Amino acid sequence: MTLLAVERIKLFTTRSPWWGTLIALAIAIGFAALTTATADEGFVSVGSTQFGQFFALTVVMVLAALAITTEYRFGTIRTTFQAIPNRVSALLAKTTVVSSLALAIGVLAAFGALGVSALIAPEADLALTSAADWRQVAGNGLVYALAAVLALAVGILLRHSAAAIAVLLIYTAVIESLTPIIPEIGSTIHEWMPFNVVEKFLSGDGSTRAVAEAGPPLSTSTLSPWLALAYFAAIAFGMLALALAVAHRRDA
Repeated sequence: MTLLAVERIKLFTTRSPWWGTLIALAIAIGFAALTTATADEGFVSVGSTQFGQFFALTVVMVLAALAITTEYRFGTIRTTFQAIPNRVSALLAKTTVVSSLALAIGVLAAFGALGVSALIAPEADLALTSAADWRQVAGNGLVYALAAVLALAVGILLRHSAAAIAVLLIYTAVIESLTPIIPEIGSTIHEWMPFNVVEKFLSGDGSTRAVAEAGPPLSTSTLSPWLALAYFAAIAFGMLALALAVAHRRDA
């Protein structure tokens, strides 16, 4: 509990978590407002309200990476490891705090986007009446939390803010998007790429959308929604385990 309190104080006494939270919420809710206000009749649905979640998720991943890389940049991680010789415990405490914040941001962003869409288009059917609807909205909290774990692991491994942010942005915005164009094997590889897979958990087969285009591209994964989430979680925690092992062995 003491470690968690220390990490919470360290996190929230800097500006980046506050700005990151505000920017992520503004993106998710702003996209929903813009999409709903300009959409044709019949386009607005539960799925369409979550159009901006991927962009907000990217901001949260940057926030998570900065939570650890700034400690390496300013040397405060050395003080932490001197006070807490068990590096794994210290880093797990930070992971718990950061992923909890990410979960809260994901839930607020998703329900905020749904709420603003309901205000703009009160005639649209935005009730959460099925398990798929709830996964599409509330499920963002779980995805944000796991993505934060993954981003923090990248930050531990690279230790430099610019490098960690570059890797995260290039991977999410470029590599996964371009993989399908690789001749012959691109589509098969893309089926198993983590953010493509976790979209299956959120959007499923697209039943939460009025039309297929009303939201991010549907996942090409063949996994069931909950297996897709488990697969994404395994990658996130696998990366974290690798990062903890490296941090335990090398100099701070």
